[in-house]
Amino acid sequence: MEKLPKIGLPIIFIIVVLIIIISKSAVTIGPGEGGVLFERFGDGIRTDKTYGEGFHIVAPWNEMLVHKVRQQSISDEMNVLSVNGLEVKVNGTIWYEPEYENLGLLIKTKGEDYVLELLDPAINAAARSVVGRYTPEQLYSSKRDVIEQEILEEVITLLDGQYLKVKRVLVEDVKLPPTIKDAIERKLKQEQESLEYEFRLVTADKEAEKVRIEAQGKADANRILSASLNNMILQDKGIEATIKLAESPNSKVIVIGSGDSGMPIILGNQ
Repeated sequence: MEKLPKIGLPIIFIIVVLIIIISKSAVTIGPGEGGVLFERFGDGIRTDKTYGEGFHIVAPWNEMLVHKVRQQSISDEMNVLSVNGLEVKVNGTIWYEPEYENLGLLIKTKGEDYVLELLDPAINAAARSVVGRYTPEQLYSSKRDVIEQEILEEVITLLDGQYLKVKRVLVEDVKLPPTIKDAIERKLKQEQESLEYEFRLVTADKEAEKVRIEAQGKADANRILSASLNNMILQDKGIEATIKLAESPNSKVIVIGSGDSGMPIILGNQ
């Protein structure tokens, strides 16, 4: 009976140690995540393998670094200069994702906070480079899609070979100083009103031209018709009409040889 406690204590100790080892060794990688193994007594981060979703067992002295590998987004506000040196604020959102198979290389070369160390500087550099090519008016009004595409291309170039992919850039807002913004809006309004006035003038000119063409067409048709209706044609048409009336079943009186042109005259049609 006295031996049982002495035997039980080591067993309890072993069980506790096993629980600790298992809890340190068991790693669950969630959906949309990838894992990179850090070998504490080896070469550090393993770059040849990315662990996928699910349950994994690792040595308790090693560590599994788990990061999102699905598409993610970050939003930022940047102060940049336009082509004429005016400071503008650009709000944008960037969609990116790590290269899954190179997650180990990304973390090993750029650190776990690779968004701050790698992505943010690339985005800021690209935004400054692209925005610096345009005037405030172009940034505010008509060049948004072009700017987005150019920033995306610049970021892709800067991140080439860095194990991080940028999928899309969205410029959500461009903030100008109030005085510049008001001046641009007034100019755009004046241009819109001018275009509207020109459109009305063009429409009126087209409508007047249409009326002139229709009138000319009618005049030409009347002139051609008058020129073609000579006495012989009129007499021939009159004969045709008289024949049709004579053949009709309705009663009538026809005087032959009367009229200025010798055409029959119908005196009655009951």
